Amino acid sequence: MSAQVLERASVAQVWTWLEQVPDPEIPVISVVDLGIVRDVAWVDGACVITITPTYSGCPAMTVIRDDIERVLAAQGVGHVSVQTRLAPAWTTDWMSARGKASLSGYGIAPPAQQVIDISGISRRASPALVVACPHCGSRHTRLVSQFGSTACKALYRCGDCKEPFDYFKAH
Repeated sequence: MSAQVLERASVAQVWTWLEQVPDPEIPVISVVDLGIVRDVAWVDGACVITITPTYSGCPAMTVIRDDIERVLAAQGVGHVSVQTRLAPAWTTDWMSARGKASLSGYGIAPPAQQVIDISGISRRASPALVVACPHCGSRHTRLVSQFGSTACKALYRCGDCKEPFDYFKAH
């Protein structure tokens, strides 16, 4: 792609290119659909990408930064600045519907509730969390362990198909 085309690359086009960057731990979801990419801007001729890690010590951020730079370089973007923003902290509320569907298709149950939910303000007790099985769709599941394959997931088992599965915890 020529430099002339790059000067006209819209922010929307850059977002589209970033959808090609998979999460290193869950490759079926892009860093855009995961909600890690927070902003895209052109500043003084550089494409500035702002990212927020899923947690402050996430070891995948170096890989994500390198992958963002690689994907944009493949499109001819010569000057890329990837900046990390820790506040506000990342939340599963930032995941896209497409990203949640990708998780489910991959066998990981997506978050079953929003983190910021004003319904929790009432004095009534919250209903027990019901997590649907990503394999068969059954809601007859039970928590096996608060921690699954990574700290951001819990381990569940389906009472119908008997398969274990990870649940991406809301946070």
